[in-house]
Amino acid sequence: MSQKANYFKLGLFVIGAVVAGVVVLVIIGTGRWFERKVLIETYFKESVQGLDVGSRFKYRGVTIGEVTKITFTYTRYQLDLPMNQRQRYVLVEAQLQPRLVGGRAAAGDMTDPKMGKLEVEKGLRVRLAPQGITGTNYLEMDYIDPPPPTLPIFWEPEHLYIPSAPSTVTAIVNAAQDILEKLHRIDFEATITRLDKLLDVTTDRIGGIDTRKLAAQTETTLAKLDRALDGLDTRKVSDEAVALLSEMRKTNAALKEQLDNPAWRKIPEDASAAMVSVRKLVSDPKLAKTIADLERIVGRFDRLFGSQDADIATTFENLRQITDNLRDLTEDAKRYPGSVIFGAPPKPLERKP
Repeated sequence: MSQKANYFKLGLFVIGAVVAGVVVLVIIGTGRWFERKVLIETYFKESVQGLDVGSRFKYRGVTIGEVTKITFTYTRYQLDLPMNQRQRYVLVEAQLQPRLVGGRAAAGDMTDPKMGKLEVEKGLRVRLAPQGITGTNYLEMDYIDPPPPTLPIFWEPEHLYIPSAPSTVTAIVNAAQDILEKLHRIDFEATITRLDKLLDVTTDRIGGIDTRKLAAQTETTLAKLDRALDGLDTRKVSDEAVALLSEMRKTNAALKEQLDNPAWRKIPEDASAAMVSVRKLVSDPKLAKTIADLERIVGRFDRLFGSQDADIATTFENLRQITDNLRDLTEDAKRYPGSVIFGAPPKPLERKP
């Protein structure tokens, strides 16, 4: 009887331990089970080799989620189009924890669709990143400046959409391919042929140079230069240089003395005073009245002379005629002085037959 009681107690203990373990597991995992998560999707126009379901999704090196699905966009979108008209992007879905990217209550929560679009405009992108040398990749989300262009899509994404950017490895491979294409376009044989011709021409030109004559001309030039240097009166040149330096010192001293003159220092003050006077004159209301009076007087003169232009022209014409008459009179007086006093000479008498 006691042995049966011991089995019963042992069974109760085992059942209680199992129940307690389940309760502990439920309490521990409840937070993760009921934790809010957000699905995001992105599209790649490149190979995602090394990325698998369960790969980490990081934001600036911090794990914020994991990859949940990898497929093609045409398995979900553009199903009503023919196969040759569909976009062949790789669709990658990831599940992230909002609390690690701002939280619902925080300002700038990028899991909100509106805020997500604003962050995308600022340069938020997703790209593949290698994980060491193992060949595996993970998703990395970060801001890129300047923001790269996004892939053209013709549908409305089901989840929060964050555009992708080419990975660093892809950029390096593309750059290497561009370099190789440029190298393929270079005609190395033609280039080498041109270099050979250039070397041949250079050799011919160098071979045609009379080195002996060139050496003789060089020696002659050096000899002339030596004679010129020997005939140069270095002492005279040194004395002239010293005299020039002395004159420059005197000129510098005179210039410094002029600049130290109080009159020069007073020029800015006088200029400032003159500017103040000009400002006062310009701001004086009487100046505007004076200018208006001058304009009125000038207008009167214009009207006066404009209305009497014909009379003035007639007056000048009369003066010109009077001047001509006076000139004729003086000429007659020079030739016949008596005519001025006695008039014209009498007519000669007629002789009778």
